[in-house]
Amino acid sequence: MDPKHLAVLDDEPEITRLLTGYLAGHGFRVTPLHTGGDLMRLMASDPPTLVLLDLGLPGEDGFAIARQLREHWQCGLVIVTGRGDAVDKVVGLEVGADDYVTKPFDLRELVARIKAVLRRMTPPAPPAARPSAEPGTRWRFAGWTLDERSRELRSPDGAPVVLTSGEFELLRVLVHHAGRVLSRDFLLEHTRGRSAGPFDRTIDVQIGRLRRKIEADADLPQIIKSVRSAGYVLVPTVEPA
Repeated sequence: MDPKHLAVLDDEPEITRLLTGYLAGHGFRVTPLHTGGDLMRLMASDPPTLVLLDLGLPGEDGFAIARQLREHWQCGLVIVTGRGDAVDKVVGLEVGADDYVTKPFDLRELVARIKAVLRRMTPPAPPAARPSAEPGTRWRFAGWTLDERSRELRSPDGAPVVLTSGEFELLRVLVHHAGRVLSRDFLLEHTRGRSAGPFDRTIDVQIGRLRRKIEADADLPQIIKSVRSAGYVLVPTVEPA
């Protein structure tokens, strides 16, 4: 199996050298980059599976780079930055980051977070004996169809809707527990596992992004509702597709 390709975008050569060597030692193929232009050229020629993105690039808007990635490519995105303000974290997650890591960071924890994002991006391989349309892997709710095998969401009119790995996992958990109020802690544990941290606004941000994609009016949600002081619930009935 080919090693997963990671891109490390940081303007500090010391950081890119450190991460390139450490991640290569953990079995990844790593491309160090120093500008947003470098990253866009790499995405066009040899797109990585996951990008580690620093926000503090001189003369460049890291958030704009993240938005461009999300608009044009399906890859994992972990923001690795010295900007630890809560507002920056919220914006980073809003633009589609799968995780947000602040400097200084523990290298072992960073690798664990990268692997967690990659796991969420990779659908489990089914046993060879299972038919391709096994019941229970596709679910329908309020006209929407979620396919766990292809990790695809389709709208009521059949159009595919792009989800980040975090959004997919969150929706999958909500679908599997439809009608049940799920706390933020429960959702964090079942979508991020051991990589979950104290910054639980992650769930609120991803719920907001999901609502903008599947609700007729994200400000008056009818599919994913909030339950004050308790959490979130997927309201429609879920049936095998």
